[in-house]
Amino acid sequence: MTEKTKTATKKKATTKTKTYKKRVSEDGVEKKSFAEEVAERLIAALEAGTAPWQKPWKAGEPNGLMPFNPTTKERYKGINSLVLMNQAMAKGYSDTRWMTFKQGLNIDAFVRKGEKGTQIQYWSFSKSKVRRDDNKEPIRDGDGKTIKDTIKFSRPMVTTAYVFNAEQIDGLPELVRNPAPEAAWGQIERADRIISASGAIILNDQEDRAFYRPSTDRIHMPGLAQFPEASDYYAVLFHELAHWSGSDKRLKRDLTGSFGSESYAREELRAEIASMIIGDELGLGHNPDRHASYVQSWIKKLKEDPLEIFRAASDAEKIQKFIFAFDPSLDDDHDLEADDPANLDHGYGEFANDWTSAPSL
Repeated sequence: MTEKTKTATKKKATTKTKTYKKRVSEDGVEKKSFAEEVAERLIAALEAGTAPWQKPWKAGEPNGLMPFNPTTKERYKGINSLVLMNQAMAKGYSDTRWMTFKQGLNIDAFVRKGEKGTQIQYWSFSKSKVRRDDNKEPIRDGDGKTIKDTIKFSRPMVTTAYVFNAEQIDGLPELVRNPAPEAAWGQIERADRIISASGAIILNDQEDRAFYRPSTDRIHMPGLAQFPEASDYYAVLFHELAHWSGSDKRLKRDLTGSFGSESYAREELRAEIASMIIGDELGLGHNPDRHASYVQSWIKKLKEDPLEIFRAASDAEKIQKFIFAFDPSLDDDHDLEADDPANLDHGYGEFANDWTSAPSL
């Protein structure tokens, strides 16, 4: 959690509640957008205590929780990861592999008759185009490489895909998890390497609470000996490091909210999702018990603004990427997904707060 101090000088940001237009089909039936449907499912999960980031798990094998595509070897990111995790919990799937019908066919794996796919969305905001001369020949640079121009779309292009869990598919080999190369000598060394490289100032001066104080740019933690396992200590520390990443010196998120405020709860949602991702990739586990008090605030915000969970998931990916960049061996070396509807919140004017004007939503 972050700690608001009396010496803070930054003015608290105000949040306006947007009233969204409802879409109605020709027969008068209300049509729900992808954002609304996702938000409704996650609200129901929050109320039941089963949202992906509410699920505790013990330290163990890295990369054992987040959904991934076995044909591309990539994990799903942003809102798509939360959608698939939530669906897996609802259906009782323990396999974390997801793929399209066609991808299954390409490896001689077949979706069973009657199985239904889970919708995800990919967003593109630009495309590359080869620069050509008057004779329509590609223009090359001094190294002989083709020069390409980036063309931004006036409206984001949305691609909808339906993916199936491995437990809906016949012909797939048994899931074999491949721990990260360094897992054999311990997740703690890996975690400690990131913490040390970050340069974050960490004070072990607390008895039973942990927090990041924006005014001093310091993280306050109980000592390692006060935790049952070292992995528990680092799981909490990475949650606070997620807050630390939001400083004006780094990713510049709003950290001015006082405890119980809407902006405070918004920041906690981002840190909690980020620490879940980091905990999975490092095999540290995840304990959401400390953040149960924010559930009602999260539910209220998602009901008012369905895109809030998209933005939170996008910010969580940015946090993970920022923190892992301190250790190049852990950086996944991939850009944040351009597939993420949360990117509506980053520089796209009319789309930033009004999903009714965005295509396919």
